[in-house]
Amino acid sequence: MGMVAPAWHSSHWGAYTADVERGRLVGVAPHPADPAPSELLGNIVSGNGRARVTRPMARRGWLDDGPGTDGRRGADDWVALSWDEALDRVAAELRRVIDEHGNESVYAGSYGWASAGRFHHPQSQLRRFYGLLGGATTSVGTYSNHAAELALKHVVGSAEDVWRGATSWEVIARDTELLVSFGGLPRKNMSVVPGGVTRHTIPGHLAAGRRRGMEIVVVSPIADDVDSGLDATWLAARPGSDVAVMLALCHVLVAEGLHDRDFLARCCAGVERFLAYVLGDADGMPKTPEWAHDRSGIRAGELRALARRMASRRTMVNTTWSLQRAEHGEQPVWASIALAALLGQIGLPGGGFGNGYGSMADVGATMSAVRVPALPSRPDPTGSTIPVARFADMLLHPGQPYDFDGERRTYPHARLVHWAGGNPFHHHQDLNRLRRALARTDTIVVQEPHWTAMARHADVVFPASTTLEREDLAAGRNDGWVVAMHKVVDPPGEARSDHAILAGLADRLGVGAEFTESRSERAWLADLYERLVRRLERFGASAPGFDVFWREGALELPEREGDQVLLADFRADPETHPLGTPSGRLELYSETVADFGYDDAPGHAAWLESGESPSSPRAERFPLLLIANNPARRLHSQLDAGDHSQAGKVQGREPIRLHPADAAGRGIADGDVVRVFNDRGECLAGAVLDGALSPGIAQLSTGAWYDPLDPADERPLCVHGNVNVLTRDVGTSRLAQGCTGQTVLVDVARHEGPLPPIRAYEAPDTS
Repeated sequence: MGMVAPAWHSSHWGAYTADVERGRLVGVAPHPADPAPSELLGNIVSGNGRARVTRPMARRGWLDDGPGTDGRRGADDWVALSWDEALDRVAAELRRVIDEHGNESVYAGSYGWASAGRFHHPQSQLRRFYGLLGGATTSVGTYSNHAAELALKHVVGSAEDVWRGATSWEVIARDTELLVSFGGLPRKNMSVVPGGVTRHTIPGHLAAGRRRGMEIVVVSPIADDVDSGLDATWLAARPGSDVAVMLALCHVLVAEGLHDRDFLARCCAGVERFLAYVLGDADGMPKTPEWAHDRSGIRAGELRALARRMASRRTMVNTTWSLQRAEHGEQPVWASIALAALLGQIGLPGGGFGNGYGSMADVGATMSAVRVPALPSRPDPTGSTIPVARFADMLLHPGQPYDFDGERRTYPHARLVHWAGGNPFHHHQDLNRLRRALARTDTIVVQEPHWTAMARHADVVFPASTTLEREDLAAGRNDGWVVAMHKVVDPPGEARSDHAILAGLADRLGVGAEFTESRSERAWLADLYERLVRRLERFGASAPGFDVFWREGALELPEREGDQVLLADFRADPETHPLGTPSGRLELYSETVADFGYDDAPGHAAWLESGESPSSPRAERFPLLLIANNPARRLHSQLDAGDHSQAGKVQGREPIRLHPADAAGRGIADGDVVRVFNDRGECLAGAVLDGALSPGIAQLSTGAWYDPLDPADERPLCVHGNVNVLTRDVGTSRLAQGCTGQTVLVDVARHEGPLPPIRAYEAPDTS
């Protein structure tokens, strides 16, 4: 059919136009307004076609033996079904489970970054579907920042206000004199946003701030957690020691009389209780820089000098979300706010605190004046939820009580897991434990474009289309643009959109008309757009009709006027603009949290030792502390088969960075394949020797597709390098029950013998 006009489209890492030749995607070009397009666009052409699910499939054991626990999940044969048979079987199984065990026994487990579109957002589609059926058990929070969410709720009153209303990068570039970022400012993270980002502006703002003279201090175990061109000061802290560093900075401010007593008196609650802990009056242990040096490795003199500079300049204190993805992850968030409160600059342009700068592109983006509508939801009558990172606990321990944010809850008995949009074998920890948990359910249904590990552990797999194979609207949370996501290519085989799959199930369960509202997918998009137009008109702005918008491909939204400065109104008048905390103030000590009685989450920011630290007994067997951070060459596990992601592999394996001294002591050379192991699991990875890491630290990113050498083994070797075979599946604390996958103790040895092949991108044999 020859060349056609480029089609508009979008992704979580950027809007783009797509070139198609003879029905095939052959190239993409970033949005012309994007000043710093993401390199992740390099995965799109090459990463979408591998290991596609093209027909409805069922696991042979489930077909032959019926629902029930089965140890063959992940290692069984597959049988192709017609759409009618697959939908009939799943609808009948849903009806059986709900009738016999209640709606709470279905876990609607959509979690992930599956679609940049507002309509084809799998979690929204799945929850709308189950709302019409009477509900299901769902998740709350995210693997990314659930500990931060709960800490911000209790200390500031709202996490969403902090993330969406963060002081803008424009203001930081203009007014901040000293930016102190715990966890760094990694550029790789600042290229992505749920729903999409059209203009990548953060690198330009950081560069502008540096030209003006803004000093950047990065506290991190990894030197390149910030661009080298920014000439940042690196304080090489041991992983997990950030709270000790923050408390020591607080100690200097108070001991030297540099703290802002007026701000503390006007705007904070619980100050005396917190200061008693910092000064050691409460526990006999003053949190001095010398005390912090023993835990962090940063010299006491450096900490004193930093505290004095922070007090003398307009200072922004930031924590990335990486810090809170660890045991006691609530504490660095709380401690950073306390530190900023002592400085007294919260609510001033360029001062105060941020949570998530350097974690995503929308933290610090100027808020749009009008929000883009989302798919209408349906209420869930069950009210049954679990913290998202406790998925395996729920499956392994039905009926068992657990603590969460002051409540004593009980895990439901999930008989059926329905997953759409996401892959827990990327997000979840301790994958061998997860595999044991998945074997406990009656039935697992997965909607997936690719043969991910979750699809391979299902009983029924519905082939889902990708964003390129359907139409949608993209809109990031603070992006300021709406992008028409044109259909670029046809879906392979018999793949359907998630909406169409659920519509087929809804028809069979008697709620088809309510689910679709008798609209086509294009009609849904037109309705969402017209609702946006009405919001714009109420704001005093205009927009073209849907047909014109769809043809032109993008619409820029008006920005909120004036400087965006976090908590400016609160600072100016705490009585008129109180926070959502019980006191209406910043709670440096929370009576609410203290009354929960959690020894792993006390009533103020505190230093609590982790079980995965170099000083723990486990370090005698596993002496390297591995950082499992987000990857630089893909978003999570998306498009891992793409050219840009593959270019970073070492002999086909995910790269593990090692300090040269740690490698030399183990006889490991650059480029060797190594075995990374602990008592939870083991994987292969490709060694990259790098002095940007502190000695004793290793770094292996998440997102390599799980590839077990023998899927029938209870503890198989992952030959590709999925770090979550090693990470620990426990909650951050009883307060948030968040993800703790950021750091883990391991050892590394050179792999000997033949290298097993990579099979993660190959579809399984079917009949």
